[in-house]
Amino acid sequence: MEDAWDAARRAASAAGISLAPLTELEDARRVTVLVDAVWGEDQLSPSLVRAFQHAGGGIYGALGDGDLVGFVLGFLGWQEGLHLHSHMLAVVPEWQSRGVGYALKLAQRAACLDAGIDEVRWTYDPLVVRNGWFNLVKLGTVGTALLPGFYGEMTDSINRGDRSDRFEVRWSLRSQRTARALTGEAAPPSPGPVVLEARGGHEAPRPAPTRARPEPGCVVEVPADHPGLRARDEALGWAWREASAEAFGACFEAGLVAVWVTREGRYLFGRREELP
Repeated sequence: MEDAWDAARRAASAAGISLAPLTELEDARRVTVLVDAVWGEDQLSPSLVRAFQHAGGGIYGALGDGDLVGFVLGFLGWQEGLHLHSHMLAVVPEWQSRGVGYALKLAQRAACLDAGIDEVRWTYDPLVVRNGWFNLVKLGTVGTALLPGFYGEMTDSINRGDRSDRFEVRWSLRSQRTARALTGEAAPPSPGPVVLEARGGHEAPRPAPTRARPEPGCVVEVPADHPGLRARDEALGWAWREASAEAFGACFEAGLVAVWVTREGRYLFGRREELP
């Protein structure tokens, strides 16, 4: 296996940033300022960041042009086995889509491997397809559960007014699946029956549940840009939230896991025990 830190540093160089552990009190303040810029004010206190630092939560920063432009932080969990729960990753808007988040996740992976931790878990909104593609395809995680309304009512500028449904994803750091994802060699499974269809134009597709039963290879379609759709048509955005939750829930209840998503919003499911 390639040295994990070498992979992280190479990704950082490609993104035009450097990686550094954030261990000082001033770093805690800079992290909260960055969170304010991404999610709005008062979403994370400096005192909590300082506690994570003291406990060894593995907070890593991305430095670009001398400024903190991104960070990742997590904390240990032990439900269903020891793991790191990756609670936050943020990149300032002007540095997004440059590979900064990817470099930060690789730094987190390297730090976990150094500490003898083989699994990282986190949650994300499955209707934000770009995040799904990053998690499932680029990193090689597996979506293991739907957590409806996981955070309750959220007041930040991104999630306000929507239900906080989340996928839990698990990242097996030493798996063949992860190794293939990180080298760009991962491939999607063959698609099967469609459980939920997106019908209509790109701007305003409508959810259309089918009678297909969830089975390996089954597909759940969602809008490619649900946040934009929700901003244009709140009722349609809510209809997608409800329909997707039902479809995703049926797939997980059938013992399947989310293994892939296309940039167009087609989720594919499979059996975890059949993954490499």
